Amino acid sequence: MSVPGLMIAAPASGTGKTTVMLGLLRAFHEDGLSVQPFKNGPDYIDPAFHRAACGRASFNLDSWAMAGGLLDVLAVEARGADLVLAEGSMGLYDGVASFGAAGNGASADIACRFGWPVVLVLDVSGQAQSAAAGALGFRQFNPQLPFAGVILNRVASPRHERLVRKGLDAAGIPVLGALPRRDDLTLPERHLGLVQAEEHPDLEQRIAECAAFLRAHADLDAIRAAAGASSVARHGSRPMLPAPPAQRIAVARDAVFSFLYPHLLEGWRRAGAEILPFSPLANEAPAKEADLVWLPGGYPELYAGVIAAAATFLAGLRRHAETRPVHGECGGYMVLGEALVDKSGERHLMAGLLGLVTSFAQRRMHLGYRHAELQVPLARLAAGTRLRGHEFHYSTILEQTDAPLARVTDADGAPVPETGSHRGHVTGTFFHMIGMVP
Repeated sequence: MSVPGLMIAAPASGTGKTTVMLGLLRAFHEDGLSVQPFKNGPDYIDPAFHRAACGRASFNLDSWAMAGGLLDVLAVEARGADLVLAEGSMGLYDGVASFGAAGNGASADIACRFGWPVVLVLDVSGQAQSAAAGALGFRQFNPQLPFAGVILNRVASPRHERLVRKGLDAAGIPVLGALPRRDDLTLPERHLGLVQAEEHPDLEQRIAECAAFLRAHADLDAIRAAAGASSVARHGSRPMLPAPPAQRIAVARDAVFSFLYPHLLEGWRRAGAEILPFSPLANEAPAKEADLVWLPGGYPELYAGVIAAAATFLAGLRRHAETRPVHGECGGYMVLGEALVDKSGERHLMAGLLGLVTSFAQRRMHLGYRHAELQVPLARLAAGTRLRGHEFHYSTILEQTDAPLARVTDADGAPVPETGSHRGHVTGTFFHMIGMVP
């Protein structure tokens, strides 16, 4: 399988690469191309925007958290597509200091692995010819990195564009687009990133505006021509998506519980597991026939009062936990605890299935890759199973009275105090599982 692809990256976060990504996805889709999107790194919000823009499911690619076989089998999701567009995370070369099974998690790792030339989105506000020095450094930092060119963003005027182009022309760096400043195209954010796609009443209009913006100010033909043929190197025999932790899995899916990596759900379905969605926000109980209840992460702090009053959901959850496994990740873990204190200091009673009390009144960011070795089983996952994942939240643990679920370290091997916990059939972690270590 060989589908031409590009990596849409940037020197840093906040430069406009999501606007460029969504605009390109929709513009090429409008032109009749089947475009396969990917997202580098552990971001679980952007893939939903990608799907809305082009109609194909987007998947994360992570060279630290995913073994080579999993990366390859996810890249094969591009079969049948005309073009791959992968969106980078943070800066092009940003990753962990130590390498995992495949790499350090940087966008450049994925671009090199699959042969996708980089389109670097440059915020040129406040500079002119100097922008070329930065772009040249990014191109030359890794001579093996395929490099397509740059798209200039936040261009102030035609004169500004001419000055920036003069420097880039001298450096031999192709300019694939020059986007004027358009602050109205910025998508709203909250503390974990973009506001979720399903929360945007005008998302379709925003994406259409991004596409029109790219059509007017970027060379779509040159961008498509710059795509490089993907190379998928097989590792071992028939790599598979992660196996399901149970046969019938009740998965909470609504505005509170939405942070579950797409490749996990897809892997569970393909392995024959039955996914039984339900909405705690709508006061729905998990399906009685479920073998496992899975509460993904999300924003419980925004709906704590509603969850505390959802008697049918809480009663069904407690009833299930009497005989069968329940697992929560991050926000789901908080809901399984005794109480959640919101940012105003109000205490809301949660499910009470774990001795955990968390607070958003005492905010502190917890962010980074996680390696975990289970100390007890998690549904079908046996004790000793090694997992790779990512943690990102602002809540603080006030109480945690249960035994640790796992031995957890960061990407450099340093112990992490957020070990998760377990009680009876109930387990929970602050990290979101991405894959397993072979």
